[in-house]
Amino acid sequence: MTRYGKLPGQTATRTCHIGGVALGGAHPVVVQSMTNTDTADVAATARQCAELARAGSELVRITVNTPEAAAAVPAIREKLDALGCAVPLIGDFHYNGHRLLAEVPECAAALAKYRINPGNVGFGQKKDAQFAAMIEFACRYEKPVRIGVNWGSLDQSVLARVLDENNRRPKPEAITAVMREAMIASALESAAQAEKLGLPGENIVLSCKVSSAPELIALYRELAVRADYALHLGLTEAGMGSKGIVASTAALAVLLNDGIGDTLRVSLTPEPGQSRTAEVIVAQEILQSLNLRAFTPQVVACPGCGRTTSRLFQELARDVQDHARARMPEWRAQYDGVETLSLAVMGCVVNGPGESRHANLGISLPGTDEDPAAPVYEDGQKVATLKGEHLAAEFIQMIEGYVARKYPRRNP
Repeated sequence: MTRYGKLPGQTATRTCHIGGVALGGAHPVVVQSMTNTDTADVAATARQCAELARAGSELVRITVNTPEAAAAVPAIREKLDALGCAVPLIGDFHYNGHRLLAEVPECAAALAKYRINPGNVGFGQKKDAQFAAMIEFACRYEKPVRIGVNWGSLDQSVLARVLDENNRRPKPEAITAVMREAMIASALESAAQAEKLGLPGENIVLSCKVSSAPELIALYRELAVRADYALHLGLTEAGMGSKGIVASTAALAVLLNDGIGDTLRVSLTPEPGQSRTAEVIVAQEILQSLNLRAFTPQVVACPGCGRTTSRLFQELARDVQDHARARMPEWRAQYDGVETLSLAVMGCVVNGPGESRHANLGISLPGTDEDPAAPVYEDGQKVATLKGEHLAAEFIQMIEGYVARKYPRRNP
């Protein structure tokens, strides 16, 4: 079946339930992230899971690579529950998942989903048996499974077979096309094997990750035509800082705009000492920029030019954006729909009043040689003029007042 022409966010017709989160069908695209703590460190891992969830990650993946890590998973789940954090946990398994799930069945029960890489679930004659063992645990505990193919750890037997088939063709395909076919074949064949072992198709999520944006787009467009499983998107090893953000956005935005993808992660390398939540914020902003989800108030801000020599609008734009994101967890708990709030911070008279009128609440700061007064617009109407050293604090207070007046309170 083809997915093109479907509504944004509606890719797989099957719906996969992961804890309390639904993927596929008419459900919105879900944001997920991954911890980088030692999972055996229960306190640190639970703390980072809670931090990611608070930032807006709806699923959190944790590494399960040792007996100590597997034994820690139930304790991490208990700590999160005690904090009132219900975010589902995904276990990321490589090489020894079959053994860890057998040795620590409490881990198998505590996780909301398992991630299996068919390229390293096992090798040679052990591969099928070890894959089957993990699927049997998923069936026993009624857990979904992501079959995650990565071109850095592609199943070599599948690649060799596809290469041989390609070499026998009268006109062999380029190596990039062969690699793409091998990845898709690995994912689809593993999914078919899992279904034969009893795992329902609704409990299967597929991913095929590469680190090239154009290749990821081509790969998922083909996968989306050939599969009706929920799809997880992500540009693997995207990189650090602006490079990782731009590369991920370039790939994921195209696919999401095509209507492809049910969940995504932005795989950023964090700066030393940087919070892991940066990847969550970028994923949210990609979805919100495409009008697929609303997570936090959007701030339209002037880029600045020769008319705006004052730093005031830059500082106010930063303060407003930081304030809105910091307040969002409390606002979300108290008010319905506040994530759709739009704000504008403009720097001069050219576009300032017009952009401010388009926002729910906007302020047009004076540019060079303009009257040192800032008109404020609420839902298109001028409601105040601010000036003086307390202008920023007064505008932020107006935002708080707008939220309290305009959005209905949630039932306690």
